[in-house]
Amino acid sequence: MATFHSDPASRPLFKRILVANRGEIAVRVMRACRELGIESVAVYSEPDRSALHVRQADHAYPIGPAAAADSYLRIDKLIAVAKASGAAAVHPGYGFLSERAAFAEACADAGLVFIGPSAHAITAMGDKVEARRLMRKAGVPVVPGSDEALGSDAEVEKLAGEIGFPVMLKAAGGGGGKGMRLVESTGQLKSALRAARSEARSAFGDDRVYIEKAIVRPRHIEVQVLGDTQGHVVHLYERECSIQRRHQKVIEESPSTAIDQKTREEMGRVAVAAARAVDYVGAGTIEFLVDQERRFYFLEMNTRIQVEHPITEAVTGVDLVKAQIEIAAGRPLRLRQQDVVQRGWAIECRIYAEDPDNNFLPAPGRIEVLRVPSGIGVRDDSGVYEGFEVSTFYDPMISKLVAWGSNRDEAIDRMLRALGEYTVVGPVANIAFHRWALEHPAFRAGDIDTGFIARHFRPGATDTTGDLPVIAAAIAAVSRLDWTASRPGAAPSGSPSSRWRTLARREALRE
Repeated sequence: MATFHSDPASRPLFKRILVANRGEIAVRVMRACRELGIESVAVYSEPDRSALHVRQADHAYPIGPAAAADSYLRIDKLIAVAKASGAAAVHPGYGFLSERAAFAEACADAGLVFIGPSAHAITAMGDKVEARRLMRKAGVPVVPGSDEALGSDAEVEKLAGEIGFPVMLKAAGGGGGKGMRLVESTGQLKSALRAARSEARSAFGDDRVYIEKAIVRPRHIEVQVLGDTQGHVVHLYERECSIQRRHQKVIEESPSTAIDQKTREEMGRVAVAAARAVDYVGAGTIEFLVDQERRFYFLEMNTRIQVEHPITEAVTGVDLVKAQIEIAAGRPLRLRQQDVVQRGWAIECRIYAEDPDNNFLPAPGRIEVLRVPSGIGVRDDSGVYEGFEVSTFYDPMISKLVAWGSNRDEAIDRMLRALGEYTVVGPVANIAFHRWALEHPAFRAGDIDTGFIARHFRPGATDTTGDLPVIAAAIAAVSRLDWTASRPGAAPSGSPSSRWRTLARREALRE
């Protein structure tokens, strides 16, 4: 007989959760599950058989070959694993199926709880044209532009002339910079429209494009929101996400230097209104563009946990993933708006296996040596370990490095210290690029916008010579270890020194 819990706060959590993702976000969700006393279920493709998220999980199931379309994007396989494993709920992480209404619907049809918003909210905010209409109706400021997908070239040219150049072409069916083109004059319009439609069709299976007035030197600032099933919605203040390459974020911080307290409070109020407009449940993010006069405009809503969520956790003390799980179980939010306070400053650097000197192209490979920073105020969310192969099939992220300080200067200095301790031997990593960015006078002064990298960075600008002594020492240490193990008279397998090496290797694999 089922037990009725009249008090929503006493509703039980799930016994077991399927994490329908991989890499660092899967590890992050599993850690939250473990703290809540919930078992986690991992899924993995063939090349991920020995991945860290598989080792961290309580249960693990294979779901297919390397291609995401045949594994992590297969709704039928994920539902089958959830049912077979006895999972009661599914956490989608970010990327992959996290913003697919069809996945949320499939979970509901299978009697599984989708740890995220409703399929209705995902659909409404996933269609960027529909989202603009909804936000305008809710009183949320939007960038001047079209509220319908664009038609003929002549119609586009007419509308662009009315709005005034420069304009942005954007994909109606998705975000993340795909299908986006800046157009500065009439002569560029037709070719840009063809390219935007082609890229949108390839990325989202939807070639619809809309147009917006381009904001000159904008800041990209987003506001974290949480909504529960009882109708409570709070915001957890802003994140500055203006340091981008190819419209993809690489450095984020919270708070932002671009806004004053009055604007901060107004952005928070508007973000809550935007979430309420779609009866939002779970963790979500309202993204804004902010101009040089601190006027802000709705950009889009991400209906999932964000890559950069740790900096919000650092400055508010709220565990967003735990909150997602509790909300999905029907529990009310533990806090009200007056309980949410920003403390200090946090910065996140996305450590990628990519080459900044080669247009930031991915540079995957086997991690031969990995030295991860630590110490007060430093957090490293990672899905890799020494010996792990960064695959060509997936996002080349190595980790998300977060530094917290009592103020911005301390956070920057602490991050620079942490970056100085970070060593990756094998694939090319963007560590030196992050040091360059944080040491740049414009960044230190808070004079940043979405064009920062394009305006300031040039190949060869990063100085990697400071890494050489650390890398050389790491390689030498590994070489000595290998030589000691192979030399005549080496310690037998049962000796204390052999056990120490085995334990060290296990620890490296575990974390």
